[in-house]
Amino acid sequence: MAHLFNHNVLLGVSGGIAAYKSAELVRQLQERGASVRVIMTHGAQEFITPLTLQALSGNPVHTELLDEKAEQGMGHIELGRWADLLLIAPATADLIARLSMGRADDLLTTVALATAAPLLLAPAMNQQMWKDPATIANIATLSQRGAQMIGPASGQQACGDTGPGRMEEPSIIAQAATELFATGELAGKRIVITAGPTREALDPIRYISNNSSGKMGYALAQAAADAGAITTLVSGPVNLTPPDHVQLLCVETAEQMLNQCLALLPQCDIFIACAAVADYRPATIQEQKIKKGPQEVSLPLVRNPDIVAAVSASKHSPYTVGFAAETNDVVSYARAKMERKGLDMIVANDVSDPSIGFNSDDNSVTVLWRTGEHTAERANKGTIARQIVTLIAQQIDSAS
Repeated sequence: MAHLFNHNVLLGVSGGIAAYKSAELVRQLQERGASVRVIMTHGAQEFITPLTLQALSGNPVHTELLDEKAEQGMGHIELGRWADLLLIAPATADLIARLSMGRADDLLTTVALATAAPLLLAPAMNQQMWKDPATIANIATLSQRGAQMIGPASGQQACGDTGPGRMEEPSIIAQAATELFATGELAGKRIVITAGPTREALDPIRYISNNSSGKMGYALAQAAADAGAITTLVSGPVNLTPPDHVQLLCVETAEQMLNQCLALLPQCDIFIACAAVADYRPATIQEQKIKKGPQEVSLPLVRNPDIVAAVSASKHSPYTVGFAAETNDVVSYARAKMERKGLDMIVANDVSDPSIGFNSDDNSVTVLWRTGEHTAERANKGTIARQIVTLIAQQIDSAS
Protein backbone atom coordinates (compact mmCIF):
# COMPACT_ATOMS: atom_id res chain seq x y z
CA MET A 1 0.00 0.00 0.00
CA ALA A 2 1.32 3.46 -0.88
CA HIS A 3 2.03 5.70 2.08
CA LEU A 4 1.51 9.23 3.36
CA PHE A 5 4.15 9.19 6.10
CA ASN A 6 5.41 12.67 7.03
CA HIS A 7 2.54 14.30 5.14
CA ASN A 8 -0.15 16.57 6.57
CA VAL A 9 -3.64 16.08 5.14
CA LEU A 10 -6.26 18.73 5.84
CA LEU A 11 -9.66 17.08 5.32
CA GLY A 12 -12.56 19.38 4.50
CA VAL A 13 -16.04 17.96 5.08
CA SER A 14 -18.99 19.78 3.53
CA GLY A 15 -22.71 19.29 4.11
CA GLY A 16 -23.92 16.21 2.28
CA ILE A 17 -25.20 12.80 3.37
CA ALA A 18 -21.85 11.34 2.31
CA ALA A 19 -20.26 13.19 5.24
CA TYR A 20 -20.77 10.01 7.28
CA LYS A 21 -18.01 8.42 5.14
CA SER A 22 -15.48 11.00 6.35
CA ALA A 23 -14.96 9.02 9.56
CA GLU A 24 -13.70 6.03 7.59
CA LEU A 25 -11.67 8.34 5.35
CA VAL A 26 -9.81 9.71 8.38
CA ARG A 27 -8.93 6.15 9.36
CA GLN A 28 -7.78 5.26 5.84
CA LEU A 29 -5.54 8.32 5.67
CA GLN A 30 -4.02 7.58 9.07
CA GLU A 31 -3.40 3.94 8.12
CA ARG A 32 -1.26 5.29 5.29
CA GLY A 33 0.73 7.36 7.78
CA ALA A 34 -0.81 10.81 7.33
CA SER A 35 -1.32 13.39 10.05
CA VAL A 36 -4.95 14.48 9.66
CA ARG A 37 -6.78 17.62 10.72
CA VAL A 38 -10.42 18.26 9.87
CA ILE A 39 -12.42 21.32 8.85
CA MET A 40 -16.21 20.98 8.91
CA THR A 41 -18.75 23.33 7.39
CA HIS A 42 -21.89 24.12 9.36
CA GLY A 43 -23.85 21.88 7.01
CA ALA A 44 -21.49 18.95 7.60
CA GLN A 45 -22.16 19.15 11.34
CA GLU A 46 -25.81 18.31 10.66
CA PHE A 47 -24.74 14.88 9.35
CA ILE A 48 -21.80 13.94 11.61
CA THR A 49 -20.56 15.46 14.84
CA PRO A 50 -17.19 17.23 15.21
CA LEU A 51 -16.55 15.08 18.30
CA THR A 52 -16.52 11.93 16.14
CA LEU A 53 -13.88 13.28 13.79
CA GLN A 54 -11.90 14.78 16.66
CA ALA A 55 -11.73 11.41 18.38
CA LEU A 56 -10.66 9.66 15.18
CA SER A 57 -8.11 12.24 14.02
CA GLY A 58 -6.67 12.98 17.45
CA ASN A 59 -6.86 16.70 16.69
CA PRO A 60 -9.43 19.41 17.38
CA VAL A 61 -11.94 19.87 14.56
CA HIS A 62 -12.00 23.35 13.04
CA THR A 63 -15.37 24.92 12.25
CA GLU A 64 -15.15 28.70 12.58
CA LEU A 65 -13.42 31.24 10.35
CA LEU A 66 -12.57 33.58 13.22
CA ASP A 67 -11.05 31.27 15.82
CA GLU A 68 -10.19 32.92 19.12
CA LYS A 69 -8.00 29.94 20.08
CA ALA A 70 -5.85 30.21 16.96
CA GLU A 71 -2.65 32.22 16.94
CA GLN A 72 -3.66 35.88 16.42
CA GLY A 73 -7.11 34.57 15.48
CA MET A 74 -5.82 33.64 12.01
CA GLY A 75 -6.65 29.95 12.00
CA HIS A 76 -7.17 29.80 8.24
CA ILE A 77 -3.60 30.97 7.62
CA GLU A 78 -2.13 28.52 10.12
CA LEU A 79 -4.08 25.59 8.70
CA GLY A 80 -3.21 26.56 5.13
CA ARG A 81 0.50 26.58 5.94
CA TRP A 82 0.28 23.29 7.83
CA ALA A 83 -1.34 21.36 5.00
CA ASP A 84 0.53 19.29 2.43
CA LEU A 85 -2.83 18.44 0.85
CA LEU A 86 -6.31 19.94 1.11
CA LEU A 87 -8.73 17.07 0.52
CA ILE A 88 -12.45 17.92 0.45
CA ALA A 89 -14.73 14.91 0.80
CA PRO A 90 -17.59 15.19 0.30
CA ALA A 91 -17.43 18.19 -2.00
CA THR A 92 -21.04 19.23 -2.55
CA ALA A 93 -22.35 21.15 -5.55
CA ASP A 94 -22.63 24.26 -3.41
CA LEU A 95 -19.06 23.96 -2.10
CA ILE A 96 -17.72 23.40 -5.62
CA ALA A 97 -19.60 26.47 -6.87
CA ARG A 98 -18.20 28.64 -4.08
CA LEU A 99 -14.67 27.38 -4.69
CA SER A 100 -14.93 28.11 -8.41
CA MET A 101 -15.94 31.71 -7.64
CA GLY A 102 -13.09 32.17 -5.17
CA ARG A 103 -15.51 32.76 -2.31
CA ALA A 104 -14.15 33.01 1.23
CA ASP A 105 -17.36 33.01 3.25
CA ASP A 106 -16.53 30.19 5.67
CA LEU A 107 -13.42 28.55 7.08
CA LEU A 108 -13.14 25.82 4.43
CA THR A 109 -13.36 28.10 1.37
CA THR A 110 -11.03 30.62 3.00
CA VAL A 111 -8.38 27.96 3.69
CA ALA A 112 -8.69 26.82 0.07
CA LEU A 113 -7.59 30.32 -0.98
CA ALA A 114 -4.95 30.62 1.75
CA THR A 115 -3.00 27.42 1.11
CA ALA A 116 -0.29 26.56 -1.38
CA ALA A 117 -1.09 22.85 -0.98
CA PRO A 118 -2.70 20.90 -3.83
CA LEU A 119 -6.49 20.55 -3.81
CA LEU A 120 -8.21 17.18 -4.23
CA LEU A 121 -12.02 17.07 -4.43
CA ALA A 122 -14.33 14.08 -4.00
CA PRO A 123 -17.67 15.31 -5.41
CA ALA A 124 -20.94 14.06 -3.92
CA MET A 125 -24.38 15.18 -5.10
CA ASN A 126 -27.57 14.14 -6.86
CA GLN A 127 -26.98 12.73 -10.35
CA GLN A 128 -28.89 15.57 -12.03
CA MET A 129 -26.92 18.19 -10.09
CA TRP A 130 -23.71 16.51 -11.29
CA LYS A 131 -24.92 16.69 -14.92
CA ASP A 132 -26.09 20.30 -14.70
CA PRO A 133 -24.15 22.70 -16.99
CA ALA A 134 -23.38 24.98 -14.03
CA THR A 135 -21.65 22.16 -12.14
CA ILE A 136 -19.81 21.06 -15.28
CA ALA A 137 -18.55 24.63 -15.77
CA ASN A 138 -17.51 24.94 -12.12
CA ILE A 139 -15.57 21.66 -12.27
CA ALA A 140 -13.84 22.83 -15.46
CA THR A 141 -12.85 26.11 -13.81
CA LEU A 142 -11.35 24.37 -10.79
CA SER A 143 -9.54 21.84 -12.98
CA GLN A 144 -7.97 24.65 -15.01
CA ARG A 145 -6.63 26.08 -11.73
CA GLY A 146 -4.97 22.78 -10.84
CA ALA A 147 -7.60 21.13 -8.64
CA GLN A 148 -7.92 17.38 -9.08
CA MET A 149 -11.04 15.22 -8.82
CA ILE A 150 -11.58 11.70 -7.57
CA GLY A 151 -14.97 10.35 -8.64
CA PRO A 152 -17.83 10.58 -8.41
CA ALA A 153 -18.96 6.99 -8.58
CA SER A 154 -22.24 5.79 -10.06
CA GLY A 155 -24.96 3.91 -8.24
CA GLN A 156 -28.07 4.25 -6.14
CA GLN A 157 -28.29 7.53 -4.26
CA ALA A 158 -29.88 8.52 -0.96
CA CYS A 159 -32.66 10.33 -2.83
CA GLY A 160 -33.59 7.16 -4.71
CA ASP A 161 -32.03 8.20 -8.05
CA THR A 162 -29.43 6.08 -9.79
CA GLY A 163 -26.48 7.53 -11.67
CA PRO A 164 -23.20 9.41 -11.22
CA GLY A 165 -22.81 11.53 -8.11
CA ARG A 166 -22.00 9.14 -5.25
CA MET A 167 -18.85 9.98 -3.33
CA GLU A 168 -16.08 7.49 -4.03
CA GLU A 169 -15.30 4.99 -1.30
CA PRO A 170 -12.81 6.20 1.36
CA SER A 171 -10.17 3.63 0.39
CA ILE A 172 -10.19 4.86 -3.21
CA ILE A 173 -9.99 8.51 -2.11
CA ALA A 174 -7.11 7.76 0.27
CA GLN A 175 -5.26 5.94 -2.51
CA ALA A 176 -5.74 8.93 -4.81
CA ALA A 177 -4.28 11.17 -2.11
CA THR A 178 -1.14 9.03 -1.88
CA GLU A 179 -0.70 9.05 -5.65
CA LEU A 180 -0.60 12.87 -5.69
CA PHE A 181 2.75 12.72 -3.93
CA ALA A 182 4.16 9.87 -5.99
CA THR A 183 4.85 12.10 -8.99
CA GLY A 184 7.50 10.08 -10.81
CA GLU A 185 9.23 13.35 -11.79
CA LEU A 186 12.65 11.94 -10.83
CA ALA A 187 11.92 8.27 -11.45
CA GLY A 188 15.14 6.26 -11.46
CA LYS A 189 17.39 9.24 -10.69
CA ARG A 190 19.94 8.83 -7.90
CA ILE A 191 19.92 11.79 -5.54
CA VAL A 192 22.09 12.65 -2.55
CA ILE A 193 20.88 15.25 -0.05
CA THR A 194 22.73 16.68 2.94
CA ALA A 195 20.77 17.91 5.94
CA GLY A 196 21.11 19.28 9.45
CA PRO A 197 24.09 20.88 11.18
CA THR A 198 27.61 19.57 11.64
CA ARG A 199 29.41 19.46 14.99
CA GLU A 200 33.08 20.35 15.33
CA ALA A 201 34.56 19.15 18.62
CA LEU A 202 36.48 21.46 20.97
CA ASP A 203 37.07 18.77 23.58
CA PRO A 204 35.29 15.53 24.57
CA ILE A 205 32.07 17.33 25.60
CA ARG A 206 31.95 20.68 23.75
CA TYR A 207 31.57 21.51 20.10
CA ILE A 208 30.89 24.28 17.57
CA SER A 209 27.59 23.97 15.73
CA ASN A 210 24.51 25.94 14.67
CA ASN A 211 20.73 25.98 15.03
CA SER A 212 19.81 23.96 11.93
CA SER A 213 16.99 21.51 12.67
CA GLY A 214 17.41 19.51 9.44
CA LYS A 215 13.68 19.88 8.65
CA MET A 216 14.22 21.31 5.16
CA GLY A 217 16.68 18.62 4.14
CA TYR A 218 14.47 15.84 5.47
CA ALA A 219 11.47 17.33 3.63
CA LEU A 220 13.53 17.36 0.43
CA ALA A 221 14.44 13.70 0.94
CA GLN A 222 10.76 12.83 1.33
CA ALA A 223 9.84 14.83 -1.77
CA ALA A 224 12.63 13.20 -3.79
CA ALA A 225 11.55 9.71 -2.74
CA ASP A 226 7.94 10.56 -3.59
CA ALA A 227 9.16 11.69 -7.01
CA GLY A 228 10.66 8.25 -7.62
CA ALA A 229 14.31 9.08 -6.95
CA ILE A 230 16.68 6.60 -5.32
CA THR A 231 17.42 8.86 -2.38
CA THR A 232 20.33 8.97 0.07
CA LEU A 233 20.23 11.40 2.99
CA VAL A 234 23.56 12.35 4.57
CA SER A 235 22.53 13.87 7.88
CA GLY A 236 24.23 15.68 10.69
CA PRO A 237 22.88 15.29 14.25
CA VAL A 238 19.11 16.03 14.33
CA ASN A 239 16.03 14.89 16.23
CA LEU A 240 13.93 13.86 13.26
CA THR A 241 12.41 10.61 12.04
CA PRO A 242 14.02 9.69 8.72
CA PRO A 243 11.66 9.51 5.73
CA ASP A 244 10.55 6.12 4.46
CA HIS A 245 12.26 4.65 1.38
CA VAL A 246 15.34 6.83 1.98
CA GLN A 247 18.83 5.56 2.83
CA LEU A 248 20.07 7.48 5.90
CA LEU A 249 23.79 7.97 6.55
CA CYS A 250 24.60 9.77 9.80
CA VAL A 251 27.70 11.92 10.27
CA GLU A 252 28.97 14.45 12.83
CA THR A 253 31.65 16.65 11.29
CA ALA A 254 32.05 18.54 8.03
CA GLU A 255 34.96 16.31 7.00
CA GLN A 256 32.86 13.19 7.61
CA MET A 257 30.04 14.67 5.55
CA LEU A 258 32.42 15.55 2.71
CA ASN A 259 33.97 12.07 2.63
CA GLN A 260 30.57 10.41 2.64
CA CYS A 261 29.30 12.64 -0.19
CA LEU A 262 32.39 12.14 -2.36
CA ALA A 263 32.09 8.37 -1.96
CA LEU A 264 28.51 8.55 -3.27
CA LEU A 265 29.23 10.76 -6.30
CA PRO A 266 30.01 8.06 -8.90
CA GLN A 267 26.38 6.87 -8.60
CA CYS A 268 24.80 10.30 -8.13
CA ASP A 269 22.70 12.19 -10.69
CA ILE A 270 21.57 15.07 -8.45
CA PHE A 271 23.22 16.52 -5.35
CA ILE A 272 21.39 18.91 -2.99
CA ALA A 273 23.54 20.58 -0.33
CA CYS A 274 20.95 21.56 2.27
CA ALA A 275 23.08 20.98 5.38
CA ALA A 276 24.22 23.96 7.45
CA VAL A 277 27.90 22.99 7.51
CA ALA A 278 30.11 24.70 10.08
CA ASP A 279 32.49 27.01 8.19
CA TYR A 280 35.30 26.55 10.73
CA ARG A 281 36.56 23.92 13.16
CA PRO A 282 39.07 24.11 16.02
CA ALA A 283 42.67 23.74 14.88
CA THR A 284 43.15 21.13 17.59
CA ILE A 285 40.75 19.04 19.64
CA GLN A 286 41.69 18.94 23.32
CA GLU A 287 41.91 15.42 24.72
CA GLN A 288 40.50 16.51 28.08
CA LYS A 289 37.75 18.92 29.06
CA ILE A 290 38.91 22.52 28.78
CA LYS A 291 38.90 24.00 32.29
CA LYS A 292 37.66 27.47 33.11
CA GLY A 293 40.61 29.84 33.10
CA PRO A 294 41.26 33.45 32.10
CA GLN A 295 38.49 35.91 31.29
CA GLU A 296 39.42 35.79 27.61
CA VAL A 297 40.46 32.73 25.62
CA SER A 298 41.83 32.60 22.08
CA LEU A 299 40.55 29.71 20.03
CA PRO A 300 42.45 29.05 16.77
CA LEU A 301 40.11 27.94 13.99
CA VAL A 302 40.74 26.51 10.54
CA ARG A 303 38.44 26.49 7.51
CA ASN A 304 36.28 23.45 6.93
CA PRO A 305 36.05 21.97 3.44
CA ASP A 306 33.45 23.50 1.13
CA ILE A 307 31.32 20.44 0.39
CA VAL A 308 29.09 21.80 -2.37
CA ALA A 309 32.04 23.43 -4.17
CA ALA A 310 33.98 20.15 -3.99
CA VAL A 311 31.04 18.24 -5.43
CA SER A 312 30.52 20.77 -8.22
CA ALA A 313 34.22 20.61 -9.16
CA SER A 314 34.39 16.82 -9.06
CA LYS A 315 34.93 14.82 -12.22
CA HIS A 316 31.70 13.01 -11.31
CA SER A 317 29.89 16.32 -10.94
CA PRO A 318 26.10 15.74 -10.84
CA TYR A 319 23.38 18.36 -11.22
CA THR A 320 24.30 20.38 -8.13
CA VAL A 321 21.92 22.44 -5.99
CA GLY A 322 23.12 24.63 -3.14
CA PHE A 323 21.41 26.55 -0.37
CA ALA A 324 22.14 30.11 0.71
CA ALA A 325 20.95 31.02 4.20
CA GLU A 326 21.33 34.79 4.37
CA THR A 327 20.25 37.60 6.69
CA ASN A 328 20.41 40.46 4.13
CA ASP A 329 20.68 40.97 0.36
CA VAL A 330 19.45 37.39 0.13
CA VAL A 331 18.97 37.02 -3.63
CA SER A 332 22.09 38.92 -4.72
CA TYR A 333 24.33 36.99 -2.31
CA ALA A 334 22.78 33.71 -3.44
CA ARG A 335 23.30 34.43 -7.12
CA ALA A 336 26.93 35.35 -6.48
CA LYS A 337 27.39 32.11 -4.53
CA MET A 338 25.88 30.08 -7.38
CA GLU A 339 28.31 31.62 -9.88
CA ARG A 340 31.33 31.39 -7.58
CA LYS A 341 30.83 27.72 -6.79
CA GLY A 342 29.68 26.62 -10.25
CA LEU A 343 26.25 25.43 -9.12
CA ASP A 344 23.35 24.57 -11.41
CA MET A 345 20.75 25.91 -8.97
CA ILE A 346 20.62 27.60 -5.59
CA VAL A 347 17.84 28.01 -3.02
CA ALA A 348 17.97 31.28 -1.10
CA ASN A 349 16.18 31.81 2.18
CA ASP A 350 16.14 34.60 4.74
CA VAL A 351 17.15 33.14 8.11
CA SER A 352 16.81 36.52 9.83
CA ASP A 353 13.04 35.92 9.95
CA PRO A 354 12.47 33.51 12.88
CA SER A 355 9.10 32.41 11.46
CA ILE A 356 10.80 30.83 8.42
CA GLY A 357 14.38 30.35 9.62
CA PHE A 358 16.10 27.61 11.57
CA ASN A 359 13.77 25.27 13.50
CA SER A 360 10.62 26.65 11.87
CA ASP A 361 8.12 24.32 10.21
CA ASP A 362 7.59 26.89 7.44
CA ASN A 363 9.82 28.38 4.80
CA SER A 364 9.78 30.88 1.96
CA VAL A 365 12.53 30.68 -0.64
CA THR A 366 13.70 32.02 -3.96
CA VAL A 367 15.08 29.37 -6.30
CA LEU A 368 17.66 30.62 -8.80
CA TRP A 369 19.16 28.88 -11.81
CA ARG A 370 21.18 30.07 -14.80
CA THR A 371 18.24 31.26 -16.87
CA GLY A 372 15.53 32.02 -14.37
CA GLU A 373 14.18 32.13 -10.86
CA HIS A 374 11.06 31.19 -8.91
CA THR A 375 9.77 32.49 -5.59
CA ALA A 376 8.01 29.96 -3.39
CA GLU A 377 5.72 31.84 -1.04
CA ARG A 378 5.56 30.90 2.61
CA ALA A 379 4.28 27.37 3.22
CA ASN A 380 5.29 24.33 5.25
CA LYS A 381 8.65 22.87 4.34
CA GLY A 382 7.09 19.78 2.74
CA THR A 383 5.23 21.96 0.24
CA ILE A 384 8.36 24.03 -0.44
CA ALA A 385 10.40 20.85 -0.90
CA ARG A 386 8.01 19.49 -3.53
CA GLN A 387 8.19 22.78 -5.44
CA ILE A 388 12.00 22.61 -5.41
CA VAL A 389 12.00 18.99 -6.62
CA THR A 390 9.61 19.89 -9.45
CA LEU A 391 11.87 22.78 -10.52
CA ILE A 392 14.91 20.49 -10.51
CA ALA A 393 13.06 17.91 -12.63
CA GLN A 394 11.97 20.61 -15.09
CA GLN A 395 15.48 21.98 -15.48
CA ILE A 396 16.99 18.54 -16.01
CA ASP A 397 14.32 17.71 -18.58
CA SER A 398 14.88 21.00 -20.46
CA ALA A 399 18.63 20.34 -20.60
CA SER A 400 18.30 16.78 -21.91
